[in-house]
Amino acid sequence: MGELILQNIERHISLSKDDARYILSSFNPKKFNKNESVLQVGECCKYEYFVNVGCLRSFYLDQNEIEHTTMFAISGWWTGNLRSFVTNSPSLFAIEALQDTEVLRISNPQLERLYQKVPTLNKFFRIILQNNLFATQDRVMHHLSSSAETRYTLFNKKFPGLEKIVSQKIIASYLGITPAYLSRLRKKFKSAQN
Repeated sequence: MGELILQNIERHISLSKDDARYILSSFNPKKFNKNESVLQVGECCKYEYFVNVGCLRSFYLDQNEIEHTTMFAISGWWTGNLRSFVTNSPSLFAIEALQDTEVLRISNPQLERLYQKVPTLNKFFRIILQNNLFATQDRVMHHLSSSAETRYTLFNKKFPGLEKIVSQKIIASYLGITPAYLSRLRKKFKSAQN
């Protein structure tokens, strides 16, 4: 179960065999069933998660109790609620499994010990955080300045095949459009492909 996470880490830093073993021993495997809650609003985020298999989504509810999906974490991706994780404060976001999902998770104390034992992981997580910030900035920019068609195209490029797994309502909430408008977009794209 640990090969994918080691490949993910070794794309950015080199690891000795001892470091790799120690890293794997610091993570705990966990399985979530489809629709199972990983983190609820108001809970403190105790773990950062690496998705081995499956898909998680982060979302929040606005003042009208409407869900807004902020992120999907598919196989090979990291997720959690960093602010809650680092500050031990209540999470403003929820995380749920969109399908049966297997993760490797690490607590903040385990992560701090890991930084001490394998100092190069500081560089790895800095790179991960930078990449996350770049992706968030791109998402905000596209959300504010791109058409719904462009956002839908980018979604399908970024998450190929996810449309077959995730409900139209959730995808629409990620794109910032209504499910009815997403349905029209899908029809338009299908007719353009034929």
